[in-house]
Amino acid sequence: MDSVTQAVLGGTVSYAILGQRIGKRAALYGAVFGTLPDLDVLIDFGGPIENMTYHRGFSHSFLIQALVAPGLAWLMTRPKQFADKVFLKWWLAIFLCFVTHSLADLFTVYGTQVLWPWSAHPFSHSLLFIIDPLYTLPLVIAFVSALVSRNTRHTLQINHLMLIVSTAYLVWSASAKVFIDKKALSALNLRGISPSVYESTPAPFNTLLWRSVAIAGDHYYEIWTSVFDEIGDVQIVGYPRNLELVEPVANHPGVQRLQWFTKGQYKAWEFGDQIFLSDLRMGIEGSYVFNFEVAKRETDGVVTGSFAQLEQRPQLGRMTEIWQRIFDPSVELSRYSDQTLK
Repeated sequence: MDSVTQAVLGGTVSYAILGQRIGKRAALYGAVFGTLPDLDVLIDFGGPIENMTYHRGFSHSFLIQALVAPGLAWLMTRPKQFADKVFLKWWLAIFLCFVTHSLADLFTVYGTQVLWPWSAHPFSHSLLFIIDPLYTLPLVIAFVSALVSRNTRHTLQINHLMLIVSTAYLVWSASAKVFIDKKALSALNLRGISPSVYESTPAPFNTLLWRSVAIAGDHYYEIWTSVFDEIGDVQIVGYPRNLELVEPVANHPGVQRLQWFTKGQYKAWEFGDQIFLSDLRMGIEGSYVFNFEVAKRETDGVVTGSFAQLEQRPQLGRMTEIWQRIFDPSVELSRYSDQTLK
């Protein structure tokens, strides 16, 4: 999730536990602790691919968080004994700030290594776009109330209510995902497509329209499904994955790590003499967030590329189309297709 959401989530969780004791400082401390796991972005893991795939790693691990939380709580309270109630409350508050940070990230499509070091698998269960105002707004209300209100009892009530509202929104999104997946998979089945890999994620800033990616052989399919769609309204557009482009460098560790991290949801494409590999999960066709130069054509053949990241800026002008597509299935969002399936 975005940094603002993580900060106010941490502040709200911390205030729920420590607010009655230390007031608005609980929200401020929580905002700091809720942001700490993302400081791994300041670490250079060795290159663009490493920086991408090791992000949300050890700092997002439940085990590491469980080990770090009591140490930070001790620094904040300097207890004389382990059973000190103040120390235990701080321990719980800090640990929950960390855990809710990781859980919020887990509910996006990127992937979070919550079981590191037992498993480096990037777990995800995409319920939220990386920025979702409807999830964040209740937390902002609770956080601001904690900072400005002088009535602690009333503020705690607001805080608890907003935590319930934001959690209820997650429950709604989980229910919508089940509904969307059933509809999208039925639409694929009607078109004779049996995907080996399928994943859905909310469209930008909402949970009413969802974008799914399905992999079937040497093609991938971009699928747009609104909660208001009939099965026949689901839009499916197919594209070639161009896997033959990366065959000469298929054994390179960087290529293999990208294939692992994307969970098989990737394509290859060529621009000039450069060959890129794109993560299909984040972005939309023609504008993906993560693209890496994995190979390059030279006079004597295809050689390993620089693995530099190519940034494709999001087409903000298309936001209007995305909102229109929620209610109007005739709005086509997928472009540059080689095969449109009606």
